[in-house]
Amino acid sequence: MSLYRRKDSSFWWVKLPAIRGESGPLQVSTGTAEKRKAQEFHDRLKAERWEQEKLGAKPRRTWKDAVLKFLEETAHKRTHERDKSILRWLDEHLGGRYLDEIDRATIDHIKATRAKIATQSTANRYLALIRTILRKACHEWEWIERIPKVSLYREKEGRIRSLTPAEFAKLLQHLPPHLADMATFSVATGLRQGNVRGLTWTQINLELRHAWITPEQHKNGRAHAVPLNDMAMAVLQKQIGKHPTHVFSYRGHPIANVSTKAWWKGLELAGIENFRWHDLRHTFATWHRQAGTPTHELQRLGGWKTLSMVERYAHVAPEGLQAAASRLDNVFGYALATPDEKRD
Repeated sequence: MSLYRRKDSSFWWVKLPAIRGESGPLQVSTGTAEKRKAQEFHDRLKAERWEQEKLGAKPRRTWKDAVLKFLEETAHKRTHERDKSILRWLDEHLGGRYLDEIDRATIDHIKATRAKIATQSTANRYLALIRTILRKACHEWEWIERIPKVSLYREKEGRIRSLTPAEFAKLLQHLPPHLADMATFSVATGLRQGNVRGLTWTQINLELRHAWITPEQHKNGRAHAVPLNDMAMAVLQKQIGKHPTHVFSYRGHPIANVSTKAWWKGLELAGIENFRWHDLRHTFATWHRQAGTPTHELQRLGGWKTLSMVERYAHVAPEGLQAAASRLDNVFGYALATPDEKRD
């Protein structure tokens, strides 16, 4: 029989012959213990498979089908494990659905449910992954004809905290040498904590004054070239001979953590509050903008993927637009001048 019960399950199951492109018969649970509903599931599935076989209709794909294909294609991603964690949670809400059954109401329910458990920002990460998979299913794999709109919560701009040159100089006085060197290099290059800790001599060319971060090491997934200024070069010169592979080390070993008691003690002695190691990257960007570095150049120096990430620092350098604003002075002067003054 094509509709049957199994000893190890309370649900009815369906068994249908293989169709073109399949290696064997299809056996699947109906997901219900009611025979009437199971029969409806059976009939609908049988009709769909007949259309696929005889009319060339596209097979209906499930959310699980899409998840498996997505994970296979993105196994190289740095966020692969995080994606799997998110998808495990989503399985409760989407696991038994066909892709064409996922509508706006379903997504809005997931959005509200996740926001109650965690923050809206966290909910956005889950929604963004749903949107990515649905877009692939529609535009790349051509499994479905359309996808519902996935509306994310509006997030506040990221936190920006930086030090003045005087505050940074005071902080360096209260840090142990290895942390002071790493902090200085971070501000000089804008590199993230992990890239500084893991930096090796194979990534440095002292003659060309150049360093590089591979796509696997970089947050945005692209290779990042880092020009080395005098401040960065001075730090590197001090590290030569301390470790055979890693640029920064402590007592002969690569540094595994920078947010140590020594770091927090240094901040306390320097009188600096509400400051994290990552804020050294904000300090790098702030100083550049205050020095007049254009937004597009700062984007490349800091390795930001989008220009909007750099535009967060525009407010710290209003004087950079002074020359542009002053271009209207002549126009205003002409508009307010008397007719005789205009003729002169």
